[in-house]
Amino acid sequence: MSGTKTILLVGLAVVMLVLPQLVTSSFALDILIRILLFSFIGVAWNLMGGYAKQLSLGQAAYFGLGAYTSTLMQIDFDISPWIGMVAGGVVAALASLPIGWLCFRLRGPYFTIATIATAQALMLIFLKFRDFAWGAEGTTIPNLGSAPLMLQFEGKAAYYYVALGLLALGLLVTFLIERSFIGYYLVAIGEDEDAAEAIGVNAPRIKRDIYMISAFLTALAGTFYVQYIYFIDPATAFNFNISIEAALVSIVGGIGTLWGPVIGTVLLETTSALLQSWLGSSTGGVQLTVYSLILMAVILWRPTGLMGVLHDILERHRQRHPIKTAKAAP
Repeated sequence: MSGTKTILLVGLAVVMLVLPQLVTSSFALDILIRILLFSFIGVAWNLMGGYAKQLSLGQAAYFGLGAYTSTLMQIDFDISPWIGMVAGGVVAALASLPIGWLCFRLRGPYFTIATIATAQALMLIFLKFRDFAWGAEGTTIPNLGSAPLMLQFEGKAAYYYVALGLLALGLLVTFLIERSFIGYYLVAIGEDEDAAEAIGVNAPRIKRDIYMISAFLTALAGTFYVQYIYFIDPATAFNFNISIEAALVSIVGGIGTLWGPVIGTVLLETTSALLQSWLGSSTGGVQLTVYSLILMAVILWRPTGLMGVLHDILERHRQRHPIKTAKAAP
């Protein structure tokens, strides 16, 4: 990593750490928390949907499994959600094995439809098991006040730092994968899976492993979210919008890039929050309309997303101001 990138990264980290001390508005903090959370979910989705270009729209399945695992452990056995968060990640990772085995037998739109079906099937299962998981009514998370060991805090600043930590974890995992042999294999699979297998890449194993990592990370977000809102039901935990949002922020920001999901989330979540604040419920469908226009603009003019735009700007800057590596001969 170059010195300039290191300085920028350190500066960004400092800004993100002090931001809750400067922002006093509860509404603004809530927007920041949601930006961090959906950035994290987008980063988790991007491992499979971005680098390997396997368009999964079933992330809600693992989000919900993580949320329900930690909540059941907390309410039934009084186990800390910090432990439940990890347990939920393990449950989601294990669940991704049979789901992946079935879905990866399909390709293209058939794979996408299969992933949607798995998430919806899980939602129906949790709707039916009322005695086990409270059914359609759901349940509230016991409010213990200030209980950091139970992932409950009085102020939103603490939730901000937890979400920031999750995002940092997701970015670190992506960074390490991106620069490992697995990352190169994922890109090869995304470009041409048959050609990748022809040169010796074990595509089924690579996709299985990366799908497990993606599921594990997404489940962590599920635990955090239900602890943040103090409520869980199947419609919330397995909400299809979560899967759509994870894909959208990555596509808009730039799939297959480290910072693409973060940039896409900042644009979409900020736009959504401001529109809801300004318009409220007076003009229905405006948020979806804006989402659609942004997505169409990216697909038509910048298929590589906002990261592609940034890359083009930097390339033009380098061409106009080339770095002189040696003095001209006299």
